Amino acid sequence: MQLIKISVFTFLLVFFTAANALKSDAEQPVYIDSNTASFNDKTQISIYTGNVITRQGTLYITSDKLVVYLEKGEIMKMVFTGQPAKFKQLPGKGKEYIHGEGLTGEYYPKQDKLILIEQAVVSQGNNRSASRIITYDSKNSLIKAGDKSSGSKRVHSVFKSKTPKK
Repeated sequence: MQLIKISVFTFLLVFFTAANALKSDAEQPVYIDSNTASFNDKTQISIYTGNVITRQGTLYITSDKLVVYLEKGEIMKMVFTGQPAKFKQLPGKGKEYIHGEGLTGEYYPKQDKLILIEQAVVSQGNNRSASRIITYDSKNSLIKAGDKSSGSKRVHSVFKSKTPKK
């Protein structure tokens, strides 16, 4: 058990030391393109379907469906689904893009937090991690993989050397 904790800590420390999205991303407007869109003014919920593309700064999400939850005109939560739904974000100038995918995703713009659920995979450069659930907190430069409630599920991480063998 101690080895698993150390492995997860190492994963978090090494794999995503650059997992801090550009500060300007959170200040950018959210753009959504889709085949169809509907908005319920009473519930403050909008639904987008068909080749949905969502952008905020360097954050780019593609999905089959997107549900946006508003409160007083502000986006509180966005739930996106796909086969799989995907995202990418530039963590900082001169850094490699972070890529991720999952069957379902939740994005909380005010907290700069993105959660991938079911068949979740996140990668940056040659490094990759897969789990049932992965949380990407770009504000605090933190990635969490795994689900404590399902003790039998494992996190799979791969770290590849950047320097080629001679």
